[in-house]
Amino acid sequence: MFVDHVKIYVKAGDGGNGKVSFRREKYVAAGGPDGGDGGRGGNIVLQIHEGTNTLLAFRYKRKFIAQNGEDGKACKMHGATGEDLIISVPPGTLVKDPETGKIIKDMSNCEPYVLCKGGRGGWGNRHFATPTRQIPRFAKGGTKGEEREVLLELKMLADVGLVGFPNVGKSSIISRISAAKPKIANYHFTTLSPSLGVVQAGEGKGFVAADIPGLIEGASDGLGLGHEFLRHVDRCRLLLHVVDVSGLEGRDPVSDIETINAELARYDAGLASRPQIIVANKCDMIESGTTDIEAFEKYVKDSGRELIYVSALEGKNLDKLVRMTADMLETLPPLTVYEPEYTEEDAAVPSGERTTTVRRENDTYYVEGEWLYNLMGQVNPEDYESLSFFSRVLQKAGVIAMLEEKGCKDGDTVNIYDFEFDFVK
Repeated sequence: MFVDHVKIYVKAGDGGNGKVSFRREKYVAAGGPDGGDGGRGGNIVLQIHEGTNTLLAFRYKRKFIAQNGEDGKACKMHGATGEDLIISVPPGTLVKDPETGKIIKDMSNCEPYVLCKGGRGGWGNRHFATPTRQIPRFAKGGTKGEEREVLLELKMLADVGLVGFPNVGKSSIISRISAAKPKIANYHFTTLSPSLGVVQAGEGKGFVAADIPGLIEGASDGLGLGHEFLRHVDRCRLLLHVVDVSGLEGRDPVSDIETINAELARYDAGLASRPQIIVANKCDMIESGTTDIEAFEKYVKDSGRELIYVSALEGKNLDKLVRMTADMLETLPPLTVYEPEYTEEDAAVPSGERTTTVRRENDTYYVEGEWLYNLMGQVNPEDYESLSFFSRVLQKAGVIAMLEEKGCKDGDTVNIYDFEFDFVK
């Protein structure tokens, strides 16, 4: 089964709690506090797994939780750091926010990506000892690890896409020019999933080709199988538009080209304008069919596209097709890699329901919420950029608007988990 989009839940590990402990040792008077710090929670890390081209591994397992950090121990012993949870995805996987559809990361030819950071470990009570507070009987708890739902959407990394109506010979061609072994038979919708093949073009050259199955009229609206696989054409730099020129099935290649291009344009306006080579397959049977070759060649010439006649059955002109494709690819831009659309502020504001309370005591406004408590562990009050980030998050999350509704004015004091600042609109 081919799976190319799935929603999963991921959660990084929570940080361990700090330890409340005092040194108890013979002959050591007034040992003092020696509580250790909690360990950091494990991260959720995405990494590319070469050789896979489906998200089938996520069909039954869609919940991933990293290991928590251990609590601190006595004798100033630090808790163990939680182990990172590494999730392998196929190359070309887009990681998206399911609510907004924004791209978080394009897993294409990149290093492992930390999707969710583990929570920080809490401080042990030894950090809170002062000349006036020599016996601190408290420690700091660890912060929670980041958690979210993400949408994984696979867009194959192929330089070339073979498009066309069912049963025109796309699978036969890719099986002859590469090591791909798609199912081949003389009936429509033989191929039920995209097939990738590495094509060698000589002198160290080569490219990746994808057989995109199931395109028919109405594919962009969900008819046939094409709507399931149109996303895999997005990255292709060049399209090999395969048509049946034999005329044995009563097909008109000109009409087929226009129909498929119309479906590509309806799905994405840029796809129909992508460079194309018209691959006229089954040329060994032209004399037995009814195709008007002169009208067909005139149409292709007027469209400004390249034309090549091939026979996947006999292998005719397939080597020439490979060379033509490789030469054209050298003049085209590289594969598309999508830039992230999801900002740090988006990540800091949790999606879905979140509870935020604002209350006033005397002249101070107190803001509380579990997500804010976790956010405070990421903010450095001594750093200007960190404070600017904190301010943008409060604005985006609607905290500033809530303070104004409660009557907070410029110069009033705002307290968020012991961090106080003057309100400025």
